[in-house]
Amino acid sequence: MLIYLNGSPKTITDSKTVAGLLQDLAIPHALVVVELNKTILHPDSHAATVLKDNDQMEIIRFVGGG
Repeated sequence: MLIYLNGSPKTITDSKTVAGLLQDLAIPHALVVVELNKTILHPDSHAATVLKDNDQMEIIRFVGGG
């Protein structure tokens, strides 16, 4: 199945959840905001949200600075 992750095509397995993809990418879900098809997802929904073919997902990481 093909999704678009931060604007780039990415092939993933069927029935992959947002939480599963973040885990595969070694990205702690507490440190990011996920936008799926132009809607920001609440972190509590990551485990229940199954990705579909041609979904557009943006992962926005928090960055500290001073």
